[in-house]
Amino acid sequence: MVSQFLLDPGEPPPVEICNQAGAAPLLLTCDHASRAIPRALAKLGLADAVIARHIGWDIGAAAVTRRLAPLLDAPAVLAGYSRLVIDCNRPPEDASSIPVASDGVAIPGNTDLSPEARHARRLALFEPFHAAISGRLAAHRRAGTAPALVSIHSFTPSMGGRARPWHAGVLWDGDGRIALPLLAALRGEAGLVIGDNEPYSAREPVGYTQRHHGLEAGLPHVAIELRQDLVAEEAGARGWAERLARLLRPILAQEGLTVAIAPRAPHS
Repeated sequence: MVSQFLLDPGEPPPVEICNQAGAAPLLLTCDHASRAIPRALAKLGLADAVIARHIGWDIGAAAVTRRLAPLLDAPAVLAGYSRLVIDCNRPPEDASSIPVASDGVAIPGNTDLSPEARHARRLALFEPFHAAISGRLAAHRRAGTAPALVSIHSFTPSMGGRARPWHAGVLWDGDGRIALPLLAALRGEAGLVIGDNEPYSAREPVGYTQRHHGLEAGLPHVAIELRQDLVAEEAGARGWAERLARLLRPILAQEGLTVAIAPRAPHS
């Protein structure tokens, strides 16, 4: 197994599959679910308190994803290691894939990496995560369905000294089949400030998961950003999972969204 070159025996796997038996024509993903760092990388030279901040993971996103999956009867694929080791939502060749700094914090363990060290992280962590996504989507196609793809992220309430007023954001580019009705539904909820491609824009081609597995494959897809102070605790994560499930169910059930396709013949 390729991950043996970076991960020691007994360390967490590079990918977690939640609610594996979910039968809906839908896959949930969480690219920044974990703040774990392989022991071999010595915490990248960072203190635990720094890794636990928003630069290390999407706080609350995994908790929302794990609760949302059974509510929608869908499997979920969650990344097993910190975005600081390698960002599973960036193209591996992009400079931001293994950041040397994040929100003003230098990452000593990412400085002057050799091509071999970068490749080892890609093989151990990035590729298993995306292989799991591809495998789940391919299984739907073999069963005769083109599924929907929904990614769960979270964002820090302030960045660079500027407050972010949104409670949640809907990120999309070109395919509004899920995004547009979800925007309308969220904006219909009392007291919420909802961003359209805020606080990040999917029209800046850095969101690898949705672009590669969703847009380029022609699958209905959307990325959802939740403000971290709203989902950091169990009650908030549960409440947002229940809200998203309630709003997404009728959208995902709309006629023609997850279309039936001819099942592929088995290989002889």
